[in-house]
Order: sequence, then C-alpha cells, then structure tokens
Amino acid sequence: MTAFELPSPEPTAAPADPRELTLAGGCFWCLDAVYRRVRGVLEVESGYTGGHVPAPDYEAVCTGTTSHAEAVRVRFDAAVVPAEVIMDLFFTGHDPTSLNRQGHDVGTQYRSAVFARDEEEARFYEREVARAQENYDRPIVTTVEPAGPWFPAEDVHQDFYTRRPGNGYCQVVIDPKLARVRRRYAAWLTEG
Repeated sequence: MTAFELPSPEPTAAPADPRELTLAGGCFWCLDAVYRRVRGVLEVESGYTGGHVPAPDYEAVCTGTTSHAEAVRVRFDAAVVPAEVIMDLFFTGHDPTSLNRQGHDVGTQYRSAVFARDEEEARFYEREVARAQENYDRPIVTTVEPAGPWFPAEDVHQDFYTRRPGNGYCQVVIDPKLARVRRRYAAWLTEG
C-alpha cells in the first residue's frame, strides 16, 4: 500500500458485546444529541418511561401528571465503548444535582434517573452514581428506578438536534452541552 492508498473499510460486523441502558437527564433531545456522536453507539431512541399512564404522548408527559420521564434508550457495543463511559457521558450531558429540572425545563418529567432491568443493573447504576459523586460538591439526585414499559417518543423528537441545529433550544441548551462533552470525551466521539 502506498502512502496515498487508504485501507479498505472493514466489513460491518455484528456488535461483540451489545448492551442497552435507559437514562433520563432532562429533555431527551440533549442526551440523544450526545449519544448519537459516540463511537460504538448502535442506536439511540428517545421516549417515555417511569410513569403510570399507558401510551403517553409528549403533551401528556409535559403536564407532569403521568410520572413519566423523558429518557433515551442507548444501545451500544461495550467492546467499543464501555458502559462506564456511557455513564460518564450521562453525568456530563446534564446536571445530576438538580432535582426535577434542567435549566428552564422544570418538572418530574425532567428528572435525573436511570432505569434498571434487574438487580445487577441496579447495582451497576448505584456504583456509577457513587463514582460520579466524587466530581460534584452538591449531592447527586439521580434516582435508580425499576425499568417499566417503554414508549417511543414521536418521530419529531428522534435525532432532533441533527435535524434542527438552527432551533433556538439546540443553540442555547444543546450546543454548550455538546461542547463540554467534546472537551472531555473527544477520544470517544465520531465526527459531527
């Protein structure tokens, strides 16, 4: 191979260690924007979980009366990006010390929460919250909740940032969060 030849791309392989975590850190647009830029992330879906109303929609969740959180399900290959890095990005992508609010978004639907499918995952989340606490002066208020039914958000909310980078919320709220993530985790990010 000469200096000007590029190696052939590797054939797309199945993930070596596929995992999934469900995370809520305020408006789902923010975490969605972060995780879509991470090497090893296979899929990100914004949705609603942790509530008591069957099949909620955005308007119902925004009232704060359904108990649902705006959340993301992150499917990733742990052989490429460790679950601990996914959690570090979670704690960097929102303020886990702010109870039921992120900036101007206020209500339980914007809570900081992680949703465990079993005891092992709950212990993992508890360790990660304790590890992250070392980086904060104020107590982390992230709750570890049992995973319940998942309801995908409407299409308009999926990959919102990429499709609407000129949106005011994207520029004022998401851009600074992405800049912070880029500064701290550039080695884990793809272009974009």
